[in-house]
Amino acid sequence: MIIPLEQLPSETLNAIIENFVLREGTEYGSEDVSLSDKIAQVHQQLKQGSARLVYSELHETVNIVPAEQFIEGSEEE
Repeated sequence: MIIPLEQLPSETLNAIIENFVLREGTEYGSEDVSLSDKIAQVHQQLKQGSARLVYSELHETVNIVPAEQFIEGSEEE
């Protein structure tokens, strides 16, 4: 299920994004990117719709996935 961003308090959304960024260990190339910049990038992707905040009832988890990866109505993430 997609979680609408506007239904979450900003502190909760920021905590989810920070947890995601720290967990993912995403490769940003040869230059260092600060944690705050990574969080801002993910937040922007969520606002633009290129990433989605989803809740898996099966796993009882919240995750951030690329919009094209998530098929609404499925349990896949």
